Amino acid sequence: MDAFVRVVDTGSFTGAARQLRVGQPAISKMIAQLEERVGTRLLLRTTQGLMPTEAGENFYEHAKRAVEEADEAEAKARGSGAALNGRLRISGAVTFMRLHVVPHLPKFLAMHPDLDIEVFMDDRNVDLVEAGIDIALRMGDLQDSSLTARKVGQSPRVVVASPEYFESHGEPTSPAELGAHQAVVYDLRSGGTVWNFSQGPVQSAVTIKERIRLTAAEGVREAVFAGMGLAVASEWMFAPELASGKVRRVLQDWDLPPIDLWAVFPSGRTASSKARTFADFIRSELASEFSTDDDGGAD
Repeated sequence: MDAFVRVVDTGSFTGAARQLRVGQPAISKMIAQLEERVGTRLLLRTTQGLMPTEAGENFYEHAKRAVEEADEAEAKARGSGAALNGRLRISGAVTFMRLHVVPHLPKFLAMHPDLDIEVFMDDRNVDLVEAGIDIALRMGDLQDSSLTARKVGQSPRVVVASPEYFESHGEPTSPAELGAHQAVVYDLRSGGTVWNFSQGPVQSAVTIKERIRLTAAEGVREAVFAGMGLAVASEWMFAPELASGKVRRVLQDWDLPPIDLWAVFPSGRTASSKARTFADFIRSELASEFSTDDDGGAD
């Protein structure tokens, strides 16, 4: 049933095989055995991929619930304090994962020695079902309202540049002065050229002058280090360099809209105990360094 559910979710034997880490022939054989057992065809091959028949759609809904209930029963049988096992597949943006997640993984793995972790690092949002991801860490506004998500952190946005840039171009003392500066613009994660600053009741909308636009945070960081301009970014993106002085923050008495961090789980399926445990873990690990949402509620 698990294989069948994954075939329907991914639309292919290959996708299900990748998630279950078996060969495609094994998935084909399992589906054939399942169809023989129930006595009817459950899948049809179309130009769009594999689609469930009417009987397959009905079976899918029941099978999905059965798989989820079996997973939940297994988790409860092991007990909430039991070590996790198997494989956990997580994804997130390259820079955030490199700086703020991967360094914490040794501790998590030490807590769960029977668990293996696969990390997918991509600034773009991958399809969780197709890639077989158990949990993704995403920042900013969630575009897909159907996603199951928990807020696990929040970071202020800051205006930063290298000391060399400020030495050559001067430091802005108000948001209005940003228009005279060159900017390094991040094209993802709610970035852009228009920013709304606030200082108490005072609001100031500013359009910064785009010098270079990049679609990856690693590129934004390198451009800032090279003195190509200032950037408006999450504090997460430049945390090590802000601490070391390699970049400097300005306009500290002005506020920008903060950026939220979400733990996102595949739609339509109950989050696994492994995914929920990791979400709690990473929230706790980040709490000492960054502000987090105290209620940890679902959205």
